[in-house]
Amino acid sequence: MNLTPSTSDQTTLEQDQPQDQTTGAMNDASANDSNTLEVPATVSIAHDTSEAFARRHIGPSAADAAAMLKILGVSSISELIAQTVPDTILAPGQLTFGPALTEPETLAYMRSVAAKNKVLTSLIGQGYYGTLTPAVIQRNILENPAWYTAYTPYQPEISQGRLEAIINFQTMVADLTGLDIANASLLDEATAAAEAMAMAKRGAKSAAAKSSVFFVDQDCHPQTIALLETRAKPFGWTLVIGDAATELQPEKVFGAIFQYPGTKGDIVDYRETIAALHAAGAVAVMATDPLALTLLASPGDLGADLAIGTTQRFGVPLGYGGPHAGFLATKDEFKRNLPGRLVGVSIDSRGSKAYRLALQTREQHIRREKATSNICTAQVLLAVMAGMYAVYHGPEGLKAIANRIHTKTAKLAAGLDSFGYKITTKLYFDTITVTLPEAEAEAIHTRAVEGGINLRRTSAKEIGISLDETSTEATIKAVWEAFCPGKNPIFYSDAAEQSLPKPLLRTSAFLTHPIFNQYHSETEILRYMRRLADRDLALDRAMIPLGSCTMKLNATTEMLPISWPEFANIHPFVPADQALGYAEMIADLDKRLCQITGYDAFSFQPNSGAQGEYAGLLAIGAYHASRGESQRKICLIPASAHGTNPASAQMAAMEVVGVLCDDHGNVDVDDLRAKAEKYSDTLAAVMVTYPSTHGVFEERIREICEIVHAHGGQVYLDGANLNAQVGLVYPGKFGADVSHLNLHKTFCIPHGGGGPGVGPIGVRAHLAPFLPGHPSLDSTSPVGPVSAAPYGSASILAISWAYILLMGGEGLTQATETAILNANYIAARLDPHFPVLYKNEHGRVAHECILDPRPLKATSGVSVDDLAKRLIDYGFHAPTMSFPVAGTLMVEPTESESKNEIDRFCDAMIAIRNEIRAVEEGQHSITESPLRFAPHTVFDLTDDVWDRVYTRSQGCFPPTSRRQDKYWPPVNRIDNAYGDRNLFCSCPPTAEYAEAISE
Repeated sequence: MNLTPSTSDQTTLEQDQPQDQTTGAMNDASANDSNTLEVPATVSIAHDTSEAFARRHIGPSAADAAAMLKILGVSSISELIAQTVPDTILAPGQLTFGPALTEPETLAYMRSVAAKNKVLTSLIGQGYYGTLTPAVIQRNILENPAWYTAYTPYQPEISQGRLEAIINFQTMVADLTGLDIANASLLDEATAAAEAMAMAKRGAKSAAAKSSVFFVDQDCHPQTIALLETRAKPFGWTLVIGDAATELQPEKVFGAIFQYPGTKGDIVDYRETIAALHAAGAVAVMATDPLALTLLASPGDLGADLAIGTTQRFGVPLGYGGPHAGFLATKDEFKRNLPGRLVGVSIDSRGSKAYRLALQTREQHIRREKATSNICTAQVLLAVMAGMYAVYHGPEGLKAIANRIHTKTAKLAAGLDSFGYKITTKLYFDTITVTLPEAEAEAIHTRAVEGGINLRRTSAKEIGISLDETSTEATIKAVWEAFCPGKNPIFYSDAAEQSLPKPLLRTSAFLTHPIFNQYHSETEILRYMRRLADRDLALDRAMIPLGSCTMKLNATTEMLPISWPEFANIHPFVPADQALGYAEMIADLDKRLCQITGYDAFSFQPNSGAQGEYAGLLAIGAYHASRGESQRKICLIPASAHGTNPASAQMAAMEVVGVLCDDHGNVDVDDLRAKAEKYSDTLAAVMVTYPSTHGVFEERIREICEIVHAHGGQVYLDGANLNAQVGLVYPGKFGADVSHLNLHKTFCIPHGGGGPGVGPIGVRAHLAPFLPGHPSLDSTSPVGPVSAAPYGSASILAISWAYILLMGGEGLTQATETAILNANYIAARLDPHFPVLYKNEHGRVAHECILDPRPLKATSGVSVDDLAKRLIDYGFHAPTMSFPVAGTLMVEPTESESKNEIDRFCDAMIAIRNEIRAVEEGQHSITESPLRFAPHTVFDLTDDVWDRVYTRSQGCFPPTSRRQDKYWPPVNRIDNAYGDRNLFCSCPPTAEYAEAISE
């Protein structure tokens, strides 16, 4: 049945176009306006507006919106938008992909699409394995808004639960790898390998430090090798890929990476090789499997400097490639070179233990144009799941799982050996490789699929088989049946003993901390997870008014499909005919995003916004090279840009040239023009955020694009602020050539405590051939992969797809208009108390505004930290602090917040201003003020002695706070400097930590 467009519709979309395997987009990217969206006949299209999902997504009612518009002095939302968005780019009413679906209709439709995926038992391995997600973790972490709606823990006092969960993850990784310190997760195994390569370059010594050669063992996973090639090329590093035993020359490289166990299953002792690397000053990296490390000697035991991998098989569904939590662990000597986030232990103002992000001044490891990493996120939600999996099972439980897998693999191998097959893997954990004639291999694959099994096509004459936690006796018999139909194997009793190398058996202890040894019943783990969740303030409790971060509703209906087996249990490298549902969803999401943005094609491979930036700039570089203009290396970046912008440009082999901003926060167009003219022959691109990082629509954005194009450059438009554009303006139509979209912002994928994220890139047609390729696809792109999986974190694309289906074009436009309304309402209410720093000529802001409390520093001594911490007492997360302007607060209410909640926030801010006024008037000093003691905890409430100049009630129950539902932070204000001076980043042994804090 067709979804008939409304009378104003010009175009509709189609589900069943062939998919371009190079880009993850449709073959005919320019045919957005000639397709029809097919929906199942079982789905009826309701037009009862009372059932419209947009009414539930958008916070203010019609009456509320009218009252807000009256405060703003305008008669309609259209008038406000006209005063906010430049008329040179404003084009409302052009989202024409038909009416919205209701929630039941959306779920029915998505079920029908998901059913087109074939869920077979995948024994493909290659870094991705079947796993059993404990139901208690699935229900109470993955499906719990207390965990998935949390934000990055920049305010540690209200993030102690998720910070403890992350430090559990860090401890787990450090223990299993035998290394000193691990970060708070990376995006996936392949990108973790690339980060490790960059760390090796920085950490190499002596002659090795001068080398530009990195050795990659040929037994690494193919997707890892391909991504290392992508990352190495812009830096000018040479990869040597070969056999470590015969082709590695330690004296000629700055580092080397080995897979342990190897991609074909082999377990190799690399101790001598690593020792030779160290003798030459080079760095040794091991890509490893954390479950195998419960039985095998750790990389640290073997002498490795860094270890990387993925924790996917610790209870995290396959999800057609993601999201999963990668990891990177290292020796203590390299800890200050770690990319990404690192959770550490500090103390609060009472001297009690408290967690926080450590080394926050270099938290992203972004040194702007000197960076070798642009990592700005962590896969927190997935790291929490993996960490809880380890807490739940404990060290003995993990070893038992590993032993069961290994025993089954040995049994499988023994049976195949008895059939007369040549098993080339002699020492293995869970993976074996069988060599046989090409024709026979193809027949075996065919029989295996018919029996519900996917085997790995390692080569035309090799079959790989990887067992996992979900493998059963029936799985083994199905594999035997595929190889030798109707035959029974002969077993050898000592088969299991022969498969693990005895010199490499693990002897060191791991997961000895009590955390991993006391929560093994469901009752105990349930209560532990609840306790941690109760320590946090997430979006399920209150508004999180963070500018630039778009903390909007993540609707339950949007979240449901990611747990469906048809989406969750698909290996990323299954045959294409087993993932037709994914292909259909991705193709349709591509079409809709193309219409929303005005671009012609999308790649969904980047699994973070920063990865999207990097992929977009690689596409621009490859485009210039294809035209014989490889000299174009200059990237113009405004001073207000996100820190990832210059880092991504540098990683893409571009030279960053800064562009000034004017007094209104806009790009200084005269300075831009002058630099474009100066570098006309070498100009590659400009990176501009729109609306600007300062929260306004720049009037001259078309002119900026025209200037850059006139000098041969391309326009990269950062899509972080697309929440102010959807349905109103179209970047691909007003001059931008490429953008990344933060689906975890505008399109409702939840932040999950700091991740997962998705950062697909949209491009105009001329850049489409340069979207990232992947070794598992028939790709002709000159740009290699930027993520381990071909479609990145594919499973959570279902969230954004559901959001768009539920909202429809009209609802999406209304959401944007309401986001702008809410932001301007906040600006109007708070401007008399905390001046709004940047407005356009009509006095309007975009979807966010910057409040400027800096003058109060001189009159009262109050700091932006004081404001942020005091807001906790009122039950709110703080706005974005000191970005993009130091000492300011950037506020973004989103469209999902109601007028009631926005007023509650404004009332809290005004009440805090009155507290500051009490200091200004000399009633007490700032050091005696409740602002400086904030946040207040139950410990303050129950102190036997109260010697402060304000009352307990004023401190603990400030005006406008909700007494009955009050959120109590578990710790008082945290000492950040102490945590950096005493860097401690794993679960603290009680005695050791007590001794540390006593000093």
